[in-house]
Amino acid sequence: MATSSPVVVRVPATSANLGPGFDSLGLALTLYDEIEAALHDDVQGSPAAHGVEVEVQGEGEGELDLGDGHLIVRAMRATFARAGVPQPRGIRLRCLNRIPHARGLGSSSAAICAGILAARALAAPEMTDDEVFALATEMEGHPDNVAPCLSGGLTIAWTELSGTPRKLKLSPHGGVRPVVLVPRTRLSTETARGLLPKDVPHADAAANAGRAALLIAALTQRPESEVLLAATEDRLHQAYRAPAMPGTADLVKRLRAAGVPAVVSGAGPTVLAFGTTDTHDLIASEVGNDWHIQPLDVDRSGATVQIPETR
Repeated sequence: MATSSPVVVRVPATSANLGPGFDSLGLALTLYDEIEAALHDDVQGSPAAHGVEVEVQGEGEGELDLGDGHLIVRAMRATFARAGVPQPRGIRLRCLNRIPHARGLGSSSAAICAGILAARALAAPEMTDDEVFALATEMEGHPDNVAPCLSGGLTIAWTELSGTPRKLKLSPHGGVRPVVLVPRTRLSTETARGLLPKDVPHADAAANAGRAALLIAALTQRPESEVLLAATEDRLHQAYRAPAMPGTADLVKRLRAAGVPAVVSGAGPTVLAFGTTDTHDLIASEVGNDWHIQPLDVDRSGATVQIPETR
């Protein structure tokens, strides 16, 4: 494989579930990781083992694997294998990470999507968007975060009986104003998912189905706080996960009691609130000093790939 010019991939943070939309709804947010990726055959003099060089700035700096164990490298290699492309002798990555890790904002989905898209741009251009989505879902384990990361906007994701993942992108109303409340503590998705029961009452499932339908209408047509408050009620996952993140559960309860539509972002422990100019002070008064408040917008483009012009 010949030495290549680098490609630059930008991937957004995402918030999944959004309350009642367990494992199906996701929203892309204007908080981004950026990577520069390149392939090379000549690894002589490379300081990294096996020809893999990874630089990380920002989130995960000093913590992440800087070799073949890095999630982006794993995603790139999985893409080459899926596309039938020979594995390169060398991979160079420069990562600028802004998405908090293990906080429920889709950092692993962002890394997986970034790796797959970089590998496709570098060596597997025949890979289709559907194939990218399928591989990302396979690596992540469920499609609700990778769907908005790739497509942007508000997405509905599902899996057909054949096992094929699908997604539908919707355009949120311009009045949707997400605010993320990020704690210092972390929580792995595996830990949070392990607290879920195998079965739930039929009445709870029915309630969530109605709320999920209402949430789609609220986010695309009627983003008023009172509609969103009703639409973000959940009975399938948040209460079961509360013991693993009591501070998150308490904050969600207090915000909702104050009339602020608030949910656990993904598997937590970040809280996602839908705020307005009038509610930002209220949100700040409920949060306290242990949380980082970050108002964001909805990312409407999804992941982007910049390929330098060839000369």
